[in-house]
Amino acid sequence: MNSDLQLTKDFPILDRKVHNTRLVYFDNAATTQKPEAVMSAMTQYYQTSNANVHRGVHTLSDESTLAVEKARKTISSFLGADASELILVRNTTEALNGILYGWALHNLAEGDVVITSQLEHHSNFVVWQEACKHTGAELKVIPVLEDSTLDYKWLEANVAHAKLIALTYVSNAVGSVLDVERVVTVAKKVGARVAIDGAQAVAHMPVSFKSLGVDFFAFSGHKMYGPMGSGGLLVRSELFKSNEMQPWLFGGGMIAEVYENKTKFHDDPIERFTAGTPDVASAVGLAAACEYLSKIGMKTVEKHDEELVAYAFEKLQAIPQVTIVGPTSKRVGSVSFLYEGVHSHDVAQVLDSQGIAVRSGHHCTMPLHVANNWIATTRASFAVYNSKEDIDLLVLGLQKVAEVFGK
Repeated sequence: MNSDLQLTKDFPILDRKVHNTRLVYFDNAATTQKPEAVMSAMTQYYQTSNANVHRGVHTLSDESTLAVEKARKTISSFLGADASELILVRNTTEALNGILYGWALHNLAEGDVVITSQLEHHSNFVVWQEACKHTGAELKVIPVLEDSTLDYKWLEANVAHAKLIALTYVSNAVGSVLDVERVVTVAKKVGARVAIDGAQAVAHMPVSFKSLGVDFFAFSGHKMYGPMGSGGLLVRSELFKSNEMQPWLFGGGMIAEVYENKTKFHDDPIERFTAGTPDVASAVGLAAACEYLSKIGMKTVEKHDEELVAYAFEKLQAIPQVTIVGPTSKRVGSVSFLYEGVHSHDVAQVLDSQGIAVRSGHHCTMPLHVANNWIATTRASFAVYNSKEDIDLLVLGLQKVAEVFGK
């Protein structure tokens, strides 16, 4: 079955040429391109309704307030959450830092354990190093198996005293997918909270925050066709009600009353966790991205991704110099590989000369690369606008690598 969705017309940047050839964009795990619908929604907001929220009784302020409230509902609904469970932030990194400052510093202590893994992006690794440094908790790291999937038996054997298990849903480096249900089951045995880095999942598969049963879910808008500087942290509502999750930014907007010697924060979590002026345009843009994906259908998006990954495997495995790293099945979003005798940066530079954009290096996953003795890898990551023809061009580009380096 042809997996090509024929959506390039929706993305103006894909009309441009790079080095006098058609752009083939395979750096989607770093950031996706934006459809016209997203850019138009943001432009329309700025041209018609730009004003500060909640602080005026005039028409534009009312419209701006309604715009951000509508965006929150669209975004949270897309991810199977209530609007009251969504904190708008700039990206996944800020969301994870929100868990650090809003939860970890108030709930961790000496003798507690935080568990993360060798698969993690640095934003879901360094933040927990800092949490443990400041609270005296111990950081434990789940090792990966030979195929770069998690060693769940290790987790089950080392979960004692865990207060938080923080893991990525989909690895940005090798595309392996977390068994969230199994992790939640393990966490419940010891009463640990579960935080999920969902940055690489939201653009490739249906996600339901309530169905996952986790406590925190972080994501970025710019990896799901939304604007840079947009994203969210989903927090299970019970953690707001009990004040287990506390504000970490303070100022106007999130208060109910302010006196010289005390301040009362707003009862509504949406208000309490919005200090200062929100980025309304980015929220509108992210909501438009959610609507764009919803129109395609996330099951269709998931199938498209599966077919592209399978096709890339088939084509790349036929190249003698290429070794694909990571799992061979149940893989999402990308294919990463080593090219024998050639550094990934050199591979990427030759591919760029052919108009093909890939990512090279350690992809902010040094612990994973060190564990596998990979100096660096080359990653081709996919989006709804990519096609099998694009992958064929990648294969031709790798033939150029062989010509240049004699490999």
